[in-house]
Amino acid sequence: MPFRIEDLQKALMALNTFRQYAVSPHHERYSFPLLCGSYFAYRKVDVIRIVQIAKAISNNPRYLDVGCGYGDFLEKIREYLPNAKGVERNAEIFYACNRLKPDFIDVSNADWDISEMYDVVFVGWMEPGVDFRDRVACKTDVVITTIDQGLSLGAEYDGHGFDRIATWRSPSWDDVNTEIMNRYYTSISKETRQVLSKLRSAHNLWYVYSNPSKSDIVRSVIKKCIKQEDHDFINEHYEFESVLDDCGFRYHEELEEPSSEIESTAKLWEIRLI
Repeated sequence: MPFRIEDLQKALMALNTFRQYAVSPHHERYSFPLLCGSYFAYRKVDVIRIVQIAKAISNNPRYLDVGCGYGDFLEKIREYLPNAKGVERNAEIFYACNRLKPDFIDVSNADWDISEMYDVVFVGWMEPGVDFRDRVACKTDVVITTIDQGLSLGAEYDGHGFDRIATWRSPSWDDVNTEIMNRYYTSISKETRQVLSKLRSAHNLWYVYSNPSKSDIVRSVIKKCIKQEDHDFINEHYEFESVLDDCGFRYHEELEEPSSEIESTAKLWEIRLI
């Protein structure tokens, strides 16, 4: 359901209040993801992976971010793919917050308004009850999705003629925000905080899908990503990643008490080829 203008205005007022007391300027992207970040926690390594996949498909890849919000993640992609575009159905995100809508984001409904062909389509958000997989599947060779664990059905393209090539997981913004609040904005003891940290269960599952005709290419470039990250990760960071490190969501972090089968073996941001 689209956000109402009055709700966004209230959220903006709460954000301004939060900024007066914030311990770090990077906390707001997790506490107010709609206004300042995204509904999935990411690192620069996620951006690099997606960009390398896109460039392996085409010398001049056509890239679309469906449900891009105000463009936080899309802007990171555009640093490498300057022609990348986005679609967002909630125009209120821009107008209620007095935010200028960039030309590379169209306000439209992805369920019926994807008219062009793309090399890669990224789906970072799909509202409950909304399913535009048929529309996306016929407009691209590669689909990359990330969605909250437990809601992943809307991100699965196995039944739409695509091969699932790889998967990895990152923490949800909700778990990161909870840790931030417990660590910096409450007076609970360190022991209690450590107990609560073991209850983390909400994660984002990233999936890479490919048209069978491109599967070998996509699988090959992902293998290269795995090897390259072992050497390059330490030099490829955004400033806000320090929050993830401080809160116990480090690159290749292994949770103490996994809550599902995939988590029992996969570390955070660890690529698993399928």
